[in-house]
Amino acid sequence: MADGRAAAKRQINSRLWLSGSWLLLLVIAALAAPLLAPQDPLAQDLFASRLPPLWQAGADPAYPLGSDSLGRDVLSRTLYGARIALVVALIAGSCTCILGAGLGLVAGYYRGWADLLISRFIEIWMAFPPVLFAILLIAVMGTGLTSIIVAIVVIDWTRFARVIRAEAMSQSAMDYVASAKVAGRKRFGIMVVEILPNVLPTIVVLLTLEMGIAVIVEAILSFVNLSISTDDPTWGSMIAEGRASIHQSWWVLVFPLITLFLTVLSFSQLGEGLKDHFDPVLR
Repeated sequence: MADGRAAAKRQINSRLWLSGSWLLLLVIAALAAPLLAPQDPLAQDLFASRLPPLWQAGADPAYPLGSDSLGRDVLSRTLYGARIALVVALIAGSCTCILGAGLGLVAGYYRGWADLLISRFIEIWMAFPPVLFAILLIAVMGTGLTSIIVAIVVIDWTRFARVIRAEAMSQSAMDYVASAKVAGRKRFGIMVVEILPNVLPTIVVLLTLEMGIAVIVEAILSFVNLSISTDDPTWGSMIAEGRASIHQSWWVLVFPLITLFLTVLSFSQLGEGLKDHFDPVLR
């Protein structure tokens, strides 16, 4: 039994270390993009179009991962694309977490009319197809980083609200909540001081998973030209361009696709690792 717990703990730790290391590396690369990028990500040079990566014949050392059809450096665009992806993940994930978790906490603890109103609102909101709803919102508000963030928050807050509502209901039935009521603590104080710290691990796990979803949504919308300006480097727009020229310049598609895959996988594994880490049975 002890060996099984130790093996499970090692697996959790390795998952956390690997995913956390990639995300930390990505954050450092995004912050240091002006120093690390060998070229201006928007600079075009038709004489340097579709140059292969360094390890292939005909490569140019100034373009380590090659160039696209307009002569723009793939490495530089991938680094600057990480900035956009991480900004969307951080802001959209945090806003979604605050809105959804706050409503779920109120509904799960106060019950009564608050729970009834919030629960019915969640059910109505979830009846709309999320992808079509996002496209409609962006069509109304226009493309841009703010529109992408608003669309993600508006679509995904229900995921936080439903899970945290259930967690708050479970915690509110515990003895420590009853003891706080007997001690004369106010309901709002009990919710913030007693219940919130106990549902915080679940909130953290959901937040990391939501960040990965936000990265995917931004990539999908930029893939169909519904994100920010088509000139700005985003992973989705790079993948869309690379798909059209996969036979002539595969590197335009492959490198941002690998980066996107590893980033989303790391957010997912970080969330799973945190969930297992906070699991009282495994602990």
